[in-house]
Amino acid sequence: MVSPVTVVKSEGPKLVPFFKATCVYFVLWLPTSSPSWFSALIKCLPIFCLWVFLLAHGFSFLGEHSNARKILAGLIFSSLGDAFLIWQEQGYFSHGLLMFAITHILYSSAFGMKPLNLQAGLVIGAVSTLSYILLYPYLSGPFTYLVAVYIALIGFMGWRAIAGVQLANDLWTWTKLSACLGAMLFMVSDLTIAVNKFCFPVPHSRAIIMATYYAAQMLIALSAVECQDAVVARKRT
Repeated sequence: MVSPVTVVKSEGPKLVPFFKATCVYFVLWLPTSSPSWFSALIKCLPIFCLWVFLLAHGFSFLGEHSNARKILAGLIFSSLGDAFLIWQEQGYFSHGLLMFAITHILYSSAFGMKPLNLQAGLVIGAVSTLSYILLYPYLSGPFTYLVAVYIALIGFMGWRAIAGVQLANDLWTWTKLSACLGAMLFMVSDLTIAVNKFCFPVPHSRAIIMATYYAAQMLIALSAVECQDAVVARKRT
């Protein structure tokens, strides 16, 4: 297994543009009350940098590993979702919801169905059900079922990411742990969005949502380079 120090030395420099773009977003902190193409660009810029992060590993890397391609595709749909949510008050919230739903399907496929880990699935299923029960009284119209479908999709994605981490059997890698943490942060971010939009104002909601969201996307992007660990290990043996 590749050590965390090696990972930081290898992948850290490729993530510098992402960290800079994230800082730009929080420093500018453009008002959400005045949506514009510029504010959409600033919001999407960190995700664009994650595209570059994956592309920096080479087209041959992406061509050989389907999970990396799926995560890159998920990041592309995430950018579209971010752009739509800039204009959510103008009626584009459901469009953003659709883009992120596709993202979760792609991420779930990238994480795979092995190991199954039904216990983790049951726990995530219970948490997802409880979340929907709490949100349901505040939902109306098409959001009654749209939110239900979305929760099911992000819950499934979270299950597949968590299932890959087998700490008890010492069958884990830093990238599987990265995917797990990323998925959990994504769920926290989206639950905060839902509570803030449909239930009641959450203090500092935007900061919580964006900090957890950017961290989640970075960790999930990092999980895409897992297959390089195996390549490096084979070369050293």
